[in-house]
Amino acid sequence: MTAETGMLNFRLRSFAFSGIEARPVWVEVQISTGLPAFLIVGLPDKAVAEARERVRAALTSIGLALPVKRILVNLVPADLPKEGAHFDLPIAMALLAAMGVIPAEEAARYAALGELSLDGRLNPVSGVLSAALEAAAMGMGLACPAGQGEEALCGGDIAILAAPDLLSLINHFNGLQVLTPPTFSPIASSAGMPSGPDLSDIKGMQTGRRALEIAAAGGHSLLLSGPPGAGKSMLAARLVGLLPDLSAVESLEVSRIYSAAGLLPGGRPLRRPPSREPHHSASLPALVGGGGKARPGEISLAHHGVLFLDELPEFSRAALEALRQPLETGRVSIARAAAHVTYPARFQLVAAMNPCRCGYIGDALRECRKAPRCAEDYMARISGPLLDRMDLHVAMQPYEPLSYMTEAEGESTQAVAARVATARHQQATRQGDVVNAVAALDSLQVSPAAQDMAQSVAARFRFSARGYTRLLRVARTIADLAAEAWVEPAHVAEAATFRVRGGGQ
Repeated sequence: MTAETGMLNFRLRSFAFSGIEARPVWVEVQISTGLPAFLIVGLPDKAVAEARERVRAALTSIGLALPVKRILVNLVPADLPKEGAHFDLPIAMALLAAMGVIPAEEAARYAALGELSLDGRLNPVSGVLSAALEAAAMGMGLACPAGQGEEALCGGDIAILAAPDLLSLINHFNGLQVLTPPTFSPIASSAGMPSGPDLSDIKGMQTGRRALEIAAAGGHSLLLSGPPGAGKSMLAARLVGLLPDLSAVESLEVSRIYSAAGLLPGGRPLRRPPSREPHHSASLPALVGGGGKARPGEISLAHHGVLFLDELPEFSRAALEALRQPLETGRVSIARAAAHVTYPARFQLVAAMNPCRCGYIGDALRECRKAPRCAEDYMARISGPLLDRMDLHVAMQPYEPLSYMTEAEGESTQAVAARVATARHQQATRQGDVVNAVAALDSLQVSPAAQDMAQSVAARFRFSARGYTRLLRVARTIADLAAEAWVEPAHVAEAATFRVRGGGQ
């Protein structure tokens, strides 16, 4: 802070966000003689421009008033768009330091973000985790709302001021009270505790259950088709419970996305794989990300988790085609005139569909008059390239109510999840933090006989190069579930039954 010719200057660090990245921003305050005014410049959006009224009201509520002078707040760099109400707290802190209410040297050690209520309370904002990571890289502390202190802790070993309101922050800086450093809340370990409905509720459906286990063990995409009531959605809902807990690195990646979207529950990092189930009316920006502020879409919110698309052909063609690149690369780049951001999108796609619009093709008593043409038209809604990216195809048959009631109860989610965890451990030992669904061919350890068989199957059914690769990856997962070091012909044979469309019957 300097005092020259009646002017007071102070600047404080905050952040603007581009996707999940936090970009450092200087919040500069100048208090000078002249006509009374409170101006905010530096390409602010409407929420930032309105900060002057929230800051003024918050200061008034705690018995402080802005000086009757010209107050200029500049957000640097000026050509970087500033969006969001999280600039309220850094503007207020910079003003308080410039006015001498809090010690400038101490305030300068912290970056800040938070939204102010009119009574001075601090409200949660999005992006705290990314801000904490950037603050740690700059060697600074972070001031944030009290409810997000635990979220900020995930950013690294930094000093965190998690304040419930502006007055407590002022008292802390002036030594009148001490804000308790946030700590991680004790929670029970999620290891061995499956989330969601249990597999034991499902009777029979052995082929579908086997496909679900293979998909979970290798991170493979899965397409379930069959008439209404065949159990497609019921099976898909149980996949996420079979997946192992997120690793520390995966948890940080997923939590950053949810933090940027303002969806991090209770400010705690996610420890379980996320599961997203958008309705088939979802637009392309809702699915892959975008909109005016290039927000993360469902595929990014499903990063390291499951994206379930029920009634697959009912989604718009453009939205489905937009999935093709992220399925291969594990990320999505959103290019707009005002923004160009990249989000992680390494998700496991699970889709369900009826064989035709009426759903009863092949049933002479219930199929519509347009059969079989209706089935061809319905399948034509899904492009060949997208179907080629589905590792497992399962055609499910309906159950007769009486036979379903007499079926024995199936294995529990916990029992199957244990086998999945063992298979995942074998993958990690062999190829590092890469699941079989995206593993390189030279890491799969395929025996010569199995390779010959895979080539014969690919030639017989005219697989693409991608289809051949995915066939071997599924076979590798089957071998891992059998605790086999090498992929053998029997593993390829089982994988082929799921690879051929309409297989698994």
